Amino acid sequence: MNMTKIQQEINDFSLPEYEMIPDVGLFLEQVVKYITPFMDSLGEETLTGSMISNYVKKRIIPNPVKKQYYREQVATLIFIAVAKTVMSLDDIQLMLSLQQDSYPTRDAYEYFRRELSNTLAFVFGLKDKRDEEDMNSRKLLLRNMIIAVCHKVYLDKHLKEVREGENKE
Repeated sequence: MNMTKIQQEINDFSLPEYEMIPDVGLFLEQVVKYITPFMDSLGEETLTGSMISNYVKKRIIPNPVKKQYYREQVATLIFIAVAKTVMSLDDIQLMLSLQQDSYPTRDAYEYFRRELSNTLAFVFGLKDKRDEEDMNSRKLLLRNMIIAVCHKVYLDKHLKEVREGENKE
């Protein structure tokens, strides 16, 4: 298959596996610097330090320990960074609550990470058929949020390419 530049970017995109997320304690600005390249790859704005502090104040993520964020918090922030492109903060908080009632963060993050990659590949025409599995209503809810994110990324990237092509003419 001959891939376009955009398809290649998407094909190369992946979020880190849960175990690869640093668990040494990152300070706020280190967390921002860690997450930013993933969001840049999707063409989305990243989280800022003030946004993260706001999520802590609203109890969406647990307080840092001695001003440091650990793997579980960083994984949750990666989810928030992606989800905030199509969901309100209240809806994200509800999604996180549903996840916490159903699965450990590690399992929920790994499912989210794999499904995001699979759905991006599907939306960008890199994969003809997604691997289907038994879906409970909470996984289906997450899948549909991810599909909305992927469609937004698709539109934004292609429209940007069109705009850049018009500016060259």
